[in-house]
Amino acid sequence: MTLPLFPSFASDPEVIIFTDGGCSGNPGPGGWAFILRHIASDKEHEGFGAEIETTNNRMELIAVIEGLSTLTRSTSVQVVTDSSYVEKGLSEWMPRWKANRWRRKTSHGWAEVKNMDLWEKLDRLAQTHQVILHRVKGHAGHLENERCDELAVQAYKDLMRDI
Repeated sequence: MTLPLFPSFASDPEVIIFTDGGCSGNPGPGGWAFILRHIASDKEHEGFGAEIETTNNRMELIAVIEGLSTLTRSTSVQVVTDSSYVEKGLSEWMPRWKANRWRRKTSHGWAEVKNMDLWEKLDRLAQTHQVILHRVKGHAGHLENERCDELAVQAYKDLMRDI
């Protein structure tokens, strides 16, 4: 599923950012990773990291944030993720959250949006770039998604080994 975040976006992307994040336990130690591919040159850059105590959703968000943060100028970019949380957050939920001052309605009234710090960062980055979001099925043989998963898992395993 491809979702344009900016309906007027008509040109092909300059870069594609593939992302993944995950945890061992939720919460637990987790890792994130991205692959940034420049279309014209076919050059790639990988980035990854880990946290000792986090959640799967935070790692998915950080992967996208870190990938977009590597861009040095406003860029047309396709973000490829396997996270329905990221997909729905960017395409459906965020406009309502912002209209409600980063709050969401619950059965007990209003509550702060979970991971608000990361959603605010992602919102600023999404406004800087022309973003098209594309969701793929996780663990289904998508080459770059599988590579990001490997990098994320290795990042948190290395972190746990080093502490």
